[in-house]
Amino acid sequence: MGIMSSWQNWRTVILMLVLCVTSVAAYLFYGRQLYFCLIFSVGIIVAIVAYMVYANNQAVKKMSRMVESIRYGDFSLNFSTGKQAGWEAKLLEDINEVMAKFRSELAAKEERHQYYETLLQIVDSCLLVIDRKDQVLWMNRSAEQELCGHRIHRLEELDSLDKDFSSTLREMHPGEVKVIRIYRKDVMQDMAVAVTDYFTSDTSLRLVNLRNIRSVLEENEMEAWQKLVRVLTHEIMNSITPIISLSDTLCERTLQQGMDEDSPVWQGMKTIHRRSKGLLTFVENYRKLSRLSAPVRVPVRVGDWLGDIKKLFASSSISYIYKVEDENLKLMIDRSQMEQVLINLLKNAGEACMEQPHPEVIVKTSYQADEHIFQLSVSDNGSGILPDVLDKIFIPFFTTKPSGSGIGLSLCKQIVTLHGGSLRVTSEVGKGSCFTLRLLVK
Repeated sequence: MGIMSSWQNWRTVILMLVLCVTSVAAYLFYGRQLYFCLIFSVGIIVAIVAYMVYANNQAVKKMSRMVESIRYGDFSLNFSTGKQAGWEAKLLEDINEVMAKFRSELAAKEERHQYYETLLQIVDSCLLVIDRKDQVLWMNRSAEQELCGHRIHRLEELDSLDKDFSSTLREMHPGEVKVIRIYRKDVMQDMAVAVTDYFTSDTSLRLVNLRNIRSVLEENEMEAWQKLVRVLTHEIMNSITPIISLSDTLCERTLQQGMDEDSPVWQGMKTIHRRSKGLLTFVENYRKLSRLSAPVRVPVRVGDWLGDIKKLFASSSISYIYKVEDENLKLMIDRSQMEQVLINLLKNAGEACMEQPHPEVIVKTSYQADEHIFQLSVSDNGSGILPDVLDKIFIPFFTTKPSGSGIGLSLCKQIVTLHGGSLRVTSEVGKGSCFTLRLLVK
């Protein structure tokens, strides 16, 4: 709709005609020396010109105010039309309508911005925006929590996690994916990194996407070990079972034929039988890794869960210290499976610090309400775990103990993973180790 209606157009035409007629009349009055009429005509001309100049200035001022508001992004401008009439009122209405449309579009853009901002903040990937000068312009909440634990401003600050972190991000090409291993608070993380370059009219930005794939790698590794264990135990048991049966039969027949039990043949058959049964028992233990049942979850109080464990480890030679934050906190867990996890961790911690002058095992629980995460740690003051061993302790069959089977920690890892949690270890040689279990409280 135009600013001026047909009535305003006609009024302008009428004013121009009156101005012309009055000007001609003033000329005639001057020629006939009718000065009083001349002065009256000139007054009318001045009044019409002044009115038109005033109206034009008012319109220009209002348009200028609208332009200034748009220039500085202030769309709160709103003119009152109560005391105006005619084309001035219409002009003010049109300006108010334009400003209202700008406000509406700005509100819609702000809503979309808030939506995408919230969406980017809640994703579990670490997202960063970096300019050409290696300034970190923006990072989401996951990046702050999983990388340095705080907001960073320079790309070089990531080198505290890995000495080549910043240089790797600079040298990567769009579409390329790399895996960077970092250590944060002595916890190892594998980050899959991808970059995208975004160009504007005056600058270029690099969008960095980092995703912690440690849990995915562990799940794939666990699945591979389970498949391997199933194949190995199947083949070994198929071979060892007839050997046990045959050796047992041969031992009985040698005795029936009057052969002395001290004879080398009988002793050899007996040894084969004994070792075969030992191997069968050994294989049966490993079958637990591939036959672990799904957890049957029930609500369990933390105090009840730890209460039975305290009775089992009431040792006089090792000091077991429990620091429980909230005994009434309820977890949805398979109690027997999680008790087995805790028993294994306490047993290992006790054995690790047994040779110390004052052996001590600390069990500590905490609850992070903002993330709904329950955390339990078992730490000891033993000799610690060597760095080259630390990455292998959860691998099935791997053990540093002379009489160990190598399935305890692997079994614990699987149980915790089936509960949707994580089990991590940190260790410092000469100071001890700490196993940390994290579960989501539903």
